[in-house]
Amino acid sequence: MSRGLMSRRLTAERAGEWIRRWDLQQQRYACDREARFTVIADVVETAVAGVSRPLVADLGCGPGSLAARLAGRLPHAELVGVDTDPLLLALGRAHHGTHVRFADVTIGAPGWLARLDLGRPMDAVVSATALHYLPEPALLSVYEQVRESLRPGGVLVNGDHLFQEHPAVAALAEVVGRRHAERHGADAHEDWRGWWEAAESAPELAGPLAERARRGPGAGGDNGLTLQRHVELLRKAGFDAAGPVWQYGPSCVLVAVRGG
Repeated sequence: MSRGLMSRRLTAERAGEWIRRWDLQQQRYACDREARFTVIADVVETAVAGVSRPLVADLGCGPGSLAARLAGRLPHAELVGVDTDPLLLALGRAHHGTHVRFADVTIGAPGWLARLDLGRPMDAVVSATALHYLPEPALLSVYEQVRESLRPGGVLVNGDHLFQEHPAVAALAEVVGRRHAERHGADAHEDWRGWWEAAESAPELAGPLAERARRGPGAGGDNGLTLQRHVELLRKAGFDAAGPVWQYGPSCVLVAVRGG
């Protein structure tokens, strides 16, 4: 293979380098991100204890950062990462594809769960910094569909910035999160724009970037829902129990449990 062709091929090693850069820039925006991942894994590991081959889906998985950590904790699990960004999916498949099955599916679109080809009820569904772009009616529908797809005792675990009801408390939580980032040097890392600008100049990413451009801008924004409103929606969706199990500033891990 010529040197030029090799430079345009996305290898597992090169994908790993891009994912490591991705993880560093994400630390600028997700307060105590690694601790949050660890808590999510703790919850899932507890929920699937005794299950011989648990089925776990990661909604809005990006390049598979959370799914890969779950695979390390639960090597016997079947993991499905769900996203629609062609570049992030390409990175995940190249680097984590032996441990995670990646599905190019739009969360909440008609028939989205059927397109995952699960074949059995899920034991856990996780998400990290992804569901906030869904408007409230769409989020409620996703919560309802996820509940129906979980086995009795299964869990939904969502790690995101979930705000407090009272503005004064929410403002203080933001200060706590910002001070944590300052102490740990998170702002020294490459930012979102810098990562994407670097990716756009990489020959090995040209193919998925072209597909990304063809599809146009994906979903974005923030529904602005508070932690309490998420809990209310989860209960409305039929979950028997819902509440936070960890929080640092505005960064939160919210768990919902389907009853037996």
